Amino acid sequence: MEVYELISPCHFGMEAVLKREIYDLGYDIVKVEDGRVTFAGDAEAVCRANIHLRTTERVLLKVGEFHAETFDDLFEAVKSLPWENYLPEDARFWVTKASSVKSRLFSPTDIQSIVKKAIVERLKGFYGVSWFEETGSSYPIRVFLNKDEVTVSLDTSGDSLHKRGYRTQTGKAPITETLAAAMILLTPWKRERILVDPFCGSGTIPIEAAMIAADIAPGMNRTFLAQTWANLIPQHLWMDATEEAQDMVDLSFEAHIQGYDIDGDIIRVARENARRAGVDSLIHFQQRPVSGLNHPKKYGFVITNPPYGERLEEKEALPALYREIGQAFERLDCWSEYLISSYEDTERCIGKKADKKRKIYNGTLRTTLYQYLGPKPPKSGMRTV
Repeated sequence: MEVYELISPCHFGMEAVLKREIYDLGYDIVKVEDGRVTFAGDAEAVCRANIHLRTTERVLLKVGEFHAETFDDLFEAVKSLPWENYLPEDARFWVTKASSVKSRLFSPTDIQSIVKKAIVERLKGFYGVSWFEETGSSYPIRVFLNKDEVTVSLDTSGDSLHKRGYRTQTGKAPITETLAAAMILLTPWKRERILVDPFCGSGTIPIEAAMIAADIAPGMNRTFLAQTWANLIPQHLWMDATEEAQDMVDLSFEAHIQGYDIDGDIIRVARENARRAGVDSLIHFQQRPVSGLNHPKKYGFVITNPPYGERLEEKEALPALYREIGQAFERLDCWSEYLISSYEDTERCIGKKADKKRKIYNGTLRTTLYQYLGPKPPKSGMRTV
């Protein structure tokens, strides 16, 4: 099978987590850049990456890469790419997104128009027609310019991969499924350890943790645009990848995953989302304020996305709320706490400096992941004082 370069975008700051995921799937990394990881893989890899990767937004199949400083450069370089190897004569294709960073070409609409024209000219010559009906499968194209270096790719995923299919309702400030999974994978949490989210909202962090613990592939129950690309990816590869994911599922363990929220209505939403994800038996949801956060056992994890106070009326309540968070942390002996927030006084109000901090972009919002690292539990058989 032909080997492609596949590009996986992710949240800025979580590239190392995605890189490890790709390695664990068995693929070689080609390049790591801000907000994206490129790896080598064949048609089977397209299927497996879409189904298994938890922290990427989509899987892009790179068609070409080149330098362009003018629109003439762009047109000629795009036209020179072997589009006939990717697009059948009846393909419905368009440039769904063009983005530019520190490049001479910066107008998205102009870039989109010129790339489309260049592809049409290339295919006219190959197929010997002057008009394309575009009645077949969809092949959305993405163009990314960075310092005049242009990357052109096909989007194999369609809807963003954060859309697992289980979350039909959300709270006021939801965290994406991909970012929630990345936060969890950044920690040393394992399924035999306790995990509590005291601001669980619609349940995203506990649900993603339960899916990780049970080896439930995030894309197992959804579809992908490239499933209709019979010219590139045989249908049996999708079936094989789905079967592989189904065989990996393991629900036969005792889970210690809990989600709390002060809002009883959103707790009901979280339970329903967990049911749709197939992990409702693994999570205990309860209406409870953060002031009631306590646990008799040691060596657990708090992983949470508390309110940031993006609205003025909410911001006034943040100092008191974050003091409550700090007081709750003090009660959790030997626990590790991971908290993501854009609130600039997080550490001061919690009353403790984080052991580690990581800058992460939650969409366009710059946030910080505050990491308070607890001790490792003693090895089995060792005495504890």
